[in-house]
Amino acid sequence: MNTVKTLRELRAAVAQARAEGKQIGFVPTMGNLHAGHVSLVEIAAQRADFVVASIFVNPLQFGAGEDLDTYPRTLAADQEKLLAAGCHLLFHPDVAEIYPHGMGDQTRVSVPGVSEGLCGASRPGHFEGVATVVTKLFNMVQPDLAVFGEKDYQQLAVIRALVQDLNMPIQIIGAPTQRAEDGLALSSRNGYLSDEQRAAAPALYRGLQTIAEELRRGARDYPRLIDSTQAQQRAAGFVPDYLEIRNALNLRPAQLDDQHLVILTAAQLGNTRLIDNLVVELPHQ
Repeated sequence: MNTVKTLRELRAAVAQARAEGKQIGFVPTMGNLHAGHVSLVEIAAQRADFVVASIFVNPLQFGAGEDLDTYPRTLAADQEKLLAAGCHLLFHPDVAEIYPHGMGDQTRVSVPGVSEGLCGASRPGHFEGVATVVTKLFNMVQPDLAVFGEKDYQQLAVIRALVQDLNMPIQIIGAPTQRAEDGLALSSRNGYLSDEQRAAAPALYRGLQTIAEELRRGARDYPRLIDSTQAQQRAAGFVPDYLEIRNALNLRPAQLDDQHLVILTAAQLGNTRLIDNLVVELPHQ
């Protein structure tokens, strides 16, 4: 696996792979990789002949007071994991390589609809930063396919809409959320949790499972389900941000006759913000 830092080196390596008739797969990350990231690379390696991963902590998607400066950076360990997962090329640019003219005058990409509400409401400008950097990375790599985790469900919806609306010839593949044995969704931010908080954290997913079970039994009083589950979150030590039941296909608020649902939540545990989701398929009424 080669590691390159410049767009010129990246494009030269990708052009060589294309000249050899290889299909290009791409996995963008912010580093500090865990088994969830590894699964994305493994899926890309199954679907493509030449796998590019990127590690770039994107300042444009961090708001004031968020953890940009303290976000874990573990390049050497990340390189080992990428190599073992089947990555062929790592793009690890500096901020100046991505934003050579600074971020103030950077053209921005905004995806309406799916960017609104949920994390879009809690983190203003976040998805504009995500959509902008992903668009730039897609144009830099020009992959045939790209793999993103379903744990960041709203982000995946934003990227799907972005690719469709801007007519990008890229297949977007969603990869299942990877979890610890106790159900906690793997996240780079889990490392911020104290031992006590880590023991409490799986309650976030258990709450989603409880809602899903009630929905499958026929419950449709969404406000009651949300209120009772947020009360359980508070009892477990969380400060709830949001908990919503939405249409899994378009992320609009769920209607009573929707069959494809997704339950999405975000909550603060100490200084750490955790997110999770669970898709629920209901039978025909």
